Amino acid sequence: MAQQVADYVLQRLTEWDVERVFGYPGDGINGMLGAFDRAEGKPEFIQTRHEEMAAFMACGHAKFTGEVGCCVATSGPGAIHLLNGLYDAKLDHQPVVAIIGQQKRLAQGTHYQQEVALETLFADVSEYCQICMHPGQVRHVIDRAFKTALTTRGVATIIIPEDVQESEAMPSPPKEHGSVYSSVGWSRPRVLPDTEELRKAADILNEGEKVAMLIGQGAANAQAEVLEAAELLGAGIAKALLGREVVPDDLPFVTGPIGLLGSKASDEMMMNCDTLFMIGSSFPYAEWLPDEGSCRGVEIDIDGRMIGIRYPMDAHVVGDAKETLKELIPLLRRKADRSWRGEIEENVRSWNTVMEKRAGQSFEGKINPQAVAHELSPLLQDGTVLTADSGSATNWWARHIKLRDGMKASLSGTLATMGPGVPYAIAARFAFPDRPVICFVGDGAFQMNGMNEMLTVKRYADRMAGSPPLIFAVFNNQDLNQVTWEQRAMGGDPKYEGSQSIPDFPYAEYAEMCGLKGIYCDKPKKVTDAWREALASDGPVLVEFVVDNEIAPIPPHIMKDQAKKAVKAGLRDPQKAGIAARGFRQKLTEMYENMPGRKHD
Repeated sequence: MAQQVADYVLQRLTEWDVERVFGYPGDGINGMLGAFDRAEGKPEFIQTRHEEMAAFMACGHAKFTGEVGCCVATSGPGAIHLLNGLYDAKLDHQPVVAIIGQQKRLAQGTHYQQEVALETLFADVSEYCQICMHPGQVRHVIDRAFKTALTTRGVATIIIPEDVQESEAMPSPPKEHGSVYSSVGWSRPRVLPDTEELRKAADILNEGEKVAMLIGQGAANAQAEVLEAAELLGAGIAKALLGREVVPDDLPFVTGPIGLLGSKASDEMMMNCDTLFMIGSSFPYAEWLPDEGSCRGVEIDIDGRMIGIRYPMDAHVVGDAKETLKELIPLLRRKADRSWRGEIEENVRSWNTVMEKRAGQSFEGKINPQAVAHELSPLLQDGTVLTADSGSATNWWARHIKLRDGMKASLSGTLATMGPGVPYAIAARFAFPDRPVICFVGDGAFQMNGMNEMLTVKRYADRMAGSPPLIFAVFNNQDLNQVTWEQRAMGGDPKYEGSQSIPDFPYAEYAEMCGLKGIYCDKPKKVTDAWREALASDGPVLVEFVVDNEIAPIPPHIMKDQAKKAVKAGLRDPQKAGIAARGFRQKLTEMYENMPGRKHD
């Protein structure tokens, strides 16, 4: 049988080093499905429960490996389902290629069943979107999609009508006017800074007496250079959530997360610095950055479109973080006065003590959700991959999990969508079968779509089993908790039970039904034991923690307007008594640790 276009598509994906494609079947990709069967696992088709999950897995694969993630979906509704996961990749700058079916060419334009204007629909999410109307196009469309995804760190979409998929392949187009001949291959460029702007940056940083560094995922390959610059400048390092793994949390001058989910140490550093040094971050929340005009600014970013957009900078250094820091470091002078660094380290010690004491508090015999993260942190094995969904559990994941060198961690940073925690973890397990993988997910996100993916874990049980463990930690609080707190603090409204309360469900028992191990924990003194049991397991595990939903994710500093609204909401809130008692004790811990004269070992 002659090679079909669909067979050639998979051959070309393999030449681009794609090992697996995440997707869900449909008749709009029948040709592709037959080709996957004939390909015998090169590349492998990974069947998810929903196309959105396939796109999330492709994004997660890209985040954790640095490779292009790939997903496939049928025409019409299947293609539409991909969009949320693809927007996650777009907004977090991850290279993903989506392959989508379409109705036969003959039927297009007739309002045919499942005919959707896919080029229009995918135009915004894609850096490159092209429909293949002729077998001779396929080679260069695939090649350009991969080159575009890698170059722009974004999404590329390939649309292939059913009849084109089943047509005879044309690996080499006819030698005639209009034909082009593309090749597999791409190399990462060295993006070097402008010399004058670099000297300006060095002068500003050398003149600064209180330098605060803020790093994001753009600094991912520059750990050594970031740490050397911080040492020379006597600076502390705050991390946007997508930059969590860039530098380890066990360094005394790493202040940890920043923003609403951030640390008091990061907040103190930002509010008191005289020089802000941002590297590879587009952290957008101005209320957690220095007041405009209160300090000078230097920024390094590879994307000139984003330089100086988050804070008014004095030096706009466009370049790759690693290459730029290599050229900047020889221009920096080591600061003799280390008092600023000492202040930062004292604030870090103080914050760590606050976190420990807050996690140690429990009320009415309920599990404090902070303790779930805090008690796991010292048990983490080297090389662990951690994922988080969007919700109140993300606060505790960000604040209480201390990453060590070599660990990986990610979440939906910019889109902040619910749903990616579980599929990210599954993608990580496929990519790193020899590393522990742990997912933090709230019961809201788990009910939304995470539960179904336990069946994906069951389907690939032979791949998911064995040591090290794959663990899904579900925070059961029967509340869409993050939004509940936002209603109180931002809207000034009490909890609305009609929208916020969600059904209780036996998650651990459900895991057992799916062929996974289920562990149920509802007692504060059993949290560590539950984690130890999960970490010692030789197969996929779901740990259900029944947690207190009245523990507020207290921000590093409370805005006056939010405080007023929270008080207003609290007077009418159905949980006002529990919230008041817990909030007072949690805040009191911080106040005590920050009393004058307190020292921390």
